[in-house]
Amino acid sequence: MTEHPLFDLTLTDEQSLMRDTVRKFATTEMREGSRAADEAGEAPEGFYERAVELGFNMVPIPEDLGGIGAERSPVSNMLIAEDLANGDMALAIGAMSSLSFINTVIDQGSDAQKESLLPRFTEDAFVPATVALMEKGVRFDPLKPRAKAQKAGDGYTLRGVKTMVPLADQAELMIVIASEEGREPAAFVVDKSAEGLTVEAERFMGLRPLSMCKVTLDDVSVPADARLGGDRPFDLRRFVDLSRVGIAALSVGVGQAVLDYVKEYCNERVAFGEPITRRQSVAFMIADIAIELDAMRLMVYRAAARAEQGLDFHREAYLARVQCAEKGMRIGTDGVQLLGGHGFIREHMVELWYRNIRAVGLLEGCVAV
Repeated sequence: MTEHPLFDLTLTDEQSLMRDTVRKFATTEMREGSRAADEAGEAPEGFYERAVELGFNMVPIPEDLGGIGAERSPVSNMLIAEDLANGDMALAIGAMSSLSFINTVIDQGSDAQKESLLPRFTEDAFVPATVALMEKGVRFDPLKPRAKAQKAGDGYTLRGVKTMVPLADQAELMIVIASEEGREPAAFVVDKSAEGLTVEAERFMGLRPLSMCKVTLDDVSVPADARLGGDRPFDLRRFVDLSRVGIAALSVGVGQAVLDYVKEYCNERVAFGEPITRRQSVAFMIADIAIELDAMRLMVYRAAARAEQGLDFHREAYLARVQCAEKGMRIGTDGVQLLGGHGFIREHMVELWYRNIRAVGLLEGCVAV
């Protein structure tokens, strides 16, 4: 496919309508309740049921399977991730967990798997699902998982430990990515009732409302048709790249929340008889946040646009992820710094956003667009 000569940021009518809806939801259902959710360490009651009413899970599912039937759009999914994270990053990951499962099945599943799995997500009820890629260890390479899949009779046996798996304690279905001896890594659809599957809750500095779990696979047996895509190789690099675009988009949403907050705070904060934004050190720090945020957004949009056009986007996804992990952390740090002592107390949202955005440099595989 020939690359489009222009980098066009104009949204379609459908994307504009979706953004308006998602932004309103992020403001009323997420931002307003994010502090209480962080303190409680769990999502607000009924949140995921209300999130599924937005309909983005049904959009890419074909009409003949009960969905809306729009073509899967990395750009649209990236915009959803950005806008939801502007409300709350932890809840955004949870709300998009099932969509990540759906997108991966649509992108790399067989026709039979699509017909079997996707209709479950076309009802009004929330159906939790997730993807398990991450593993513990400072040298973890997402393209070389240590979890193993071994051929056993007509099926496979899965062994290994996954970590930071969103909604694993609730998920009815889970895509587990594991190395297969003599072949490239593969993905397997595992049901929550599978014998040998153990889920334990984990707690982290940030993303507190999101149920993040350790998943242990102790000789979990799955049938041959659980292998995503059948005999066709699973493109793990593509999956990781799509997830990196989604995770980077989360950081853009949080970064925008920080920028909006510190601009208003610093314009209203008076010291020595004038707003502190009249001090160059403050004004320049806010300007730097805006500059880095624009750079982050453009890199994420470019990666998503190339993915949508069917072009190679590995380089763009990698650079966007590196940029967003580094500069996103700086935005969080500077946001706290701009509030002075107020940045350290929980009365203001910046400390929450700071704790959440630090996870961007760690996460892999949880928001596949």
